[in-house]
Amino acid sequence: MEADILAPHFTDPDRAREFLESKRWPDGPVCPHCGVIGEAYRLQADVENKKAKTHGRKGLYKCSSCREQFTVTVGTVMADSHIPLNKWLLAFHLLCASKKGMSAHQLHRMLGVTYKSAWFMAHRIRYAMSQEPLSSKLSGTVEIDEVYIGPKEKGIGGGLGNRASKKTPIVSMVERKLVKNEKTGRMQAHGTVRSRAMVQQRVTVENIKPILQEHIESGATLNTDEAVVYYFMGKDFKGHETVSHKDKEYSKVVDGVQVTTNTVEGYFSLLKRGVHGVYHHWGTQHLHRYLSEFDFRYNNRTVSDTERAEKAVKGSGGKRLMYRDSCGNARD
Repeated sequence: MEADILAPHFTDPDRAREFLESKRWPDGPVCPHCGVIGEAYRLQADVENKKAKTHGRKGLYKCSSCREQFTVTVGTVMADSHIPLNKWLLAFHLLCASKKGMSAHQLHRMLGVTYKSAWFMAHRIRYAMSQEPLSSKLSGTVEIDEVYIGPKEKGIGGGLGNRASKKTPIVSMVERKLVKNEKTGRMQAHGTVRSRAMVQQRVTVENIKPILQEHIESGATLNTDEAVVYYFMGKDFKGHETVSHKDKEYSKVVDGVQVTTNTVEGYFSLLKRGVHGVYHHWGTQHLHRYLSEFDFRYNNRTVSDTERAEKAVKGSGGKRLMYRDSCGNARD
């Protein structure tokens, strides 16, 4: 990707700052210290007079209400970064436009920053992609399945609850949108509304049941495979239908409604292609951030790459990730 064929805010730091201000502050500058909107004024840097009180970096504002100074990156994942804003916006775009993700080494080569900086940028962008505290539960028909991420293991099955396996189980819930097929009169899957994936230590009834109760409405209908762990979930929801993969059953119709787990398995196919083809290895302590990245792209796959990147940029506000936290076991 050549920089000279990209939009101006990807190549010029000043244009990038103007673009970011227009997206974060459509109604005027918002003070991150007191929250007042439109009461801040820009401080003009006087580069000739070094003793001038207004001497400062570009894009500096001062709030008329609380008298605090700030820039557009204060209170975002880009705060206190010395990397030019145009490179930040390009990194947002690349991660949002790459269907299976983009490695830190690729960002390092394309952006011209160190590998360490590219790695930290990518994790901060994934943090910006993470969902806010969930205000609504999944509803309608929800497909649930699990996948195991980790090294290849000889002689060890990756089944439910296998203590010998070093693979990390991931449970995903996909809310499926149903539409009526005018030809057959059946309710069939047509895209998805939302997906939520999360890391688990083991897939057991004790671990899974509280998660389903927290994220899925009681009036929803569950679609799962024949795994025993899900048989104990049906009584907490409106219905529970299964397909038997061991009998090569992948889709069926019950009372005019399609029963399948093909949608959630389609999500897992993208996840696996990302880890095997792009990232090659995910540390357990970082796995939740990669899931935020894939959930974000999957939930916003019907919009353009530009719209997806802008949504991720808007989601960067109110979030801060320190390098020591990104290297540890924090689950922010």
